[in-house]
Amino acid sequence: MALPAALSALPWLAPLWGTLSGALQTQRLGHALLLVGPPLLGKRRLAETLAARLLCGEPVDGAACGHCRSCRLLGAGSHPDLRTVGLLARDDGRLKTEIGVEQIRELAEWLALTPQFGRAQVALIEPADALNASAANALLKTLEEPLPGRYLLLVCSRPSKLPATIRSRCQRLQVPLPDPEQARSALLADGIDAAQVEPALAAADGHPGLARQMLQDGSLELHRAVRSELKELAAGRIRAAVLAARWAQDRPELRLRLAAECVCEFGRRRAGEAAGPAGLTALGDFPKLAAWFDRANRVRDLLAAPLRHELLLGELLADWQAAFGRGD
Repeated sequence: MALPAALSALPWLAPLWGTLSGALQTQRLGHALLLVGPPLLGKRRLAETLAARLLCGEPVDGAACGHCRSCRLLGAGSHPDLRTVGLLARDDGRLKTEIGVEQIRELAEWLALTPQFGRAQVALIEPADALNASAANALLKTLEEPLPGRYLLLVCSRPSKLPATIRSRCQRLQVPLPDPEQARSALLADGIDAAQVEPALAAADGHPGLARQMLQDGSLELHRAVRSELKELAAGRIRAAVLAARWAQDRPELRLRLAAECVCEFGRRRAGEAAGPAGLTALGDFPKLAAWFDRANRVRDLLAAPLRHELLLGELLADWQAAFGRGD
């Protein structure tokens, strides 16, 4: 089945769209879907395309027609049978870090109403992994007592943060990384210089959305700097405290994300080399790499809390030096 126009630039979503279309045609589409995968790969667009199909009055070739009243309202952002739930803004303009229980209670009340167009009601929750404990419990009640024609589309990058009780009640769809040719084509189609495509994809582990972002925000150069700094730290040419102070003052969350990506890169290279750029051995360091990767991601989460970032980073980087220092 051909991809809808809204997904034409994301060919790696074709298998998932085929699965969803088949489930719709055979009336086997679950009332709750969990779309998971790395950020910037099209999960949200896939959910919105499915929502448009569910609400469309005159679908064509398995997709929303784009011209009926329902589609026009969707395009205007005013369809009465679509509700989105996400992170709300705080008083200072920044986004909250959690989706609260009142948001889910309001959603449950809305889902109890009769659809105004009589076809379906669709709720899109993103990032679903930001639901706090009370909100997750409230959502669970809705999942346990589904009404006909109501669909919940949960979008997230870290499904492990969702309670198992919610995950078990959703049909899970994993958005994959594209193959190398699809990734290259996506970046070239965006007008990115061909000379920049391969270095960006290498730094982004083949992820075109992340590669595009790195080129746009300058983090490709930062990725190279972080990689070099981890090597310097392992070699003992810089102290963990000095590097922690540097990271704490300049985009610490981004630096940690890039450091985690470097760890993945080091791990892949260890599979084929006896020793690598951080002074790692081929097999013995895989458990240490995995443990440090997990801790780096936990520290990323803690950066949102009112804690001293320099201390958090210092401990993490000291662990890197202790685990992978060459001892010279």
